[in-house]
Amino acid sequence: MSFKEYAGYDAIGLAALIQRREVSAAEVLEAALERADRHNPHLNAIVHRADDEARARARSPIAGPFQGVPFLVKDLYADIAGWPQSNGSKFFKGYVSKTDSELVRRFRQSGLVLFGKTNTPEFGITGTTEGAALGPCRNPWNTRHSAGGSSGGAAAAVAAGIVPMAHASDGLGSIRIPAACCGLVGLKVTRDRTPRDPMTPQTGLAVNHVVTRTMRDTAAMLDAIGFAGAGDPYAYPAKERPYIEEVLRQPRRLRIAFSGKTVSDTPLHPDVERALAATAKLCEDLGHFVIERPLRLDWRLLYRAQGAHSAGHFGAGMLQAISEMGREPAEGELEPLTLSIWQASKTLSADKAAWGTMMLAHLTRELLEQWEHFDVFLSPTMINPPPEIGFIDPVNLDPKTVNKRQAATYGFTPPSNMTGQPSLSLPLHMSAEGLPIGMMFTARYADEATLIRLGAQLEQARPWSGRKPAHWN
Repeated sequence: MSFKEYAGYDAIGLAALIQRREVSAAEVLEAALERADRHNPHLNAIVHRADDEARARARSPIAGPFQGVPFLVKDLYADIAGWPQSNGSKFFKGYVSKTDSELVRRFRQSGLVLFGKTNTPEFGITGTTEGAALGPCRNPWNTRHSAGGSSGGAAAAVAAGIVPMAHASDGLGSIRIPAACCGLVGLKVTRDRTPRDPMTPQTGLAVNHVVTRTMRDTAAMLDAIGFAGAGDPYAYPAKERPYIEEVLRQPRRLRIAFSGKTVSDTPLHPDVERALAATAKLCEDLGHFVIERPLRLDWRLLYRAQGAHSAGHFGAGMLQAISEMGREPAEGELEPLTLSIWQASKTLSADKAAWGTMMLAHLTRELLEQWEHFDVFLSPTMINPPPEIGFIDPVNLDPKTVNKRQAATYGFTPPSNMTGQPSLSLPLHMSAEGLPIGMMFTARYADEATLIRLGAQLEQARPWSGRKPAHWN
């Protein structure tokens, strides 16, 4: 039986149909697989399929908030027993995970039916998904453009209606950047709010969550996988109530500061600048107190500290990877940017790495203190609309050029990874060329509730569900 209406539902909507037995989980899965067959050849969003395993699970899905909903997991530090895991690198070719990670276990317990893994750049390093091992992932709105990174495959699959939501992770913007590129909701949660593997080179700045098309899916997934109570090693800071309930609660009158000033003083693209002004006006029209006020910090010092901290962690992560694979990377197995980072980590002294960690903690405290004067900080998610494939190319460009072009494209997302704050990208605008533009809202540490209420209010005021990319039907 063909379930033609599949892509019109979000994850909560699909689960409700399955629970009411209006459609079976098997029928829903077949609809997802059909859309994957149709769209993935144009997008390269999915890099591994496990159709038979998924069909077996869909015959008797686990009861839960997402009972029977098809789902994709990012191919980066998310182990699924018996599945290959490349981490976007040729070095990991042939590696097969032995067990499910804690994160994957929670995905399964929520009722999701996992059927594949999504494209990611090498070790999730870049803000675009254009790796040598897995190839470029293309944007469903315009396949000449990037889907963002490092969760580009996840975002492309959701935007194309293959799945209603997909696993994503964010170390310096890797949930919010692809969400902005592909017209999705992307919430980077508070540090340690959701499970992560501490033995990966994600520098302690990364978190796991999802990209979605609706605020209620974003909230409900955080309820499903987030640390929240007895038995969880990171139960603090606890949520006040289920996040799905926050979707229905109106936010109080918020103090919202906003700025389009970039760390590098790179001017905003005119379309992004107009979108920021329109978003600030919309928030004001909704009754919030809005004031233009940039964040103030010694940004050069912050990024020096983060660089030393991250290089030390990446070096440790590579030692772990070498131990897993039983050998060192052969020539040509690492991309130039990755190789340059690994080489830099080898020359980093222990005192410099420790300095980076300590200075990062000091400076991020200065950043966090600025939220004493407002509740939410508004900025664009990206400096420009989604770049074309090849503009940021870690395979064929030298590392210095890659980093320079990334700095000119992204720049707003990393600070909240350093502070650990929750940060939300919403698909509120479109460029003159018909590409999505994301607006980013960052709240106080552990205050996802405020972002979910505000996001739901904005979703109702300026709905984005009616906008569909070229690769949809």
